[in-house]
Amino acid sequence: MLPVIAKDRQGNLVPDLRKDEFRIFDDNSEQQTEVFTAEAFPLSLVVLIDDDLKSQDAAQVAPTLRAITAGIGPSDEALICRFDLSFYPGEGFTGDLHKLWADLKDAQDHSGPSTAGPVPFVSSPSSHPLGVGEPPLAAATNLGSRPTKALDDAVHSAAELLHDRGASRRKIILLISDGLNGLQFNHHAYADTLEALLHDNISVYSLAVGHSLKRKFSRLLNYANDSGGDIYYAVQSAAIERLYSRITEEARHEYTLAYVPHGNNRNAGYHTVEVRTTREGVTIKTRQGYYTGPRGVPHKQ
Repeated sequence: MLPVIAKDRQGNLVPDLRKDEFRIFDDNSEQQTEVFTAEAFPLSLVVLIDDDLKSQDAAQVAPTLRAITAGIGPSDEALICRFDLSFYPGEGFTGDLHKLWADLKDAQDHSGPSTAGPVPFVSSPSSHPLGVGEPPLAAATNLGSRPTKALDDAVHSAAELLHDRGASRRKIILLISDGLNGLQFNHHAYADTLEALLHDNISVYSLAVGHSLKRKFSRLLNYANDSGGDIYYAVQSAAIERLYSRITEEARHEYTLAYVPHGNNRNAGYHTVEVRTTREGVTIKTRQGYYTGPRGVPHKQ
């Protein structure tokens, strides 16, 4: 099953594409579309907030957080999480706006630059694979008071929280971050985290905050593109608030396509996917591929 975003040249959603206007390719072999729907799906949303932003960026983000609930519908559920060197999961998915407001207020109170010193190593990832209800994982460091964060681990933990949400729901991670990522502090590599996302059909929508060279946002862009989500950039509070509703609306109204693979490389554990449209001036976004077989098993490419 493929969630698909269609936009025109101005970046507006295109809601009226027909089934026969889509073409699906699996390992470069064209497929027959078996299922097509433009029906809106309820969201299961993990809001993943960077707890280690620069002071100026944190000051722009913090007052906007409550506006996230403007995009939460009656059938949706959300969970508020934070991360820096460690991952701080919320208390469970809820559609109760008052509970979400309280959780977002707590996140707002924590939002700001980290002043933490070195954090001792707690355990290996295999000891607590879900990263929930256990001491936060943290790598040994020697950075004094220099702030850093483990972005890949945070996305992996957010994906684990979405693992058991129903298949009838659109699984989304809203990642609010400046994109900085200390590779040496992560226990999960990017490839492992992406595999977790693709196995559970989870899309990452990145909200890149702050002023930076493009390379700083590359991880946010990679997660968005490879998982079939999207990325937005903002530096002012007013722009950030407007983007929250835009992101949830986009995620809710994706097209859903499904097919039975044929003619692809059946010996491969990973398969590339491309979706095109015959309509002129429309850009299609979906995930870049999918895995077959159990997670964590070495795959032939």
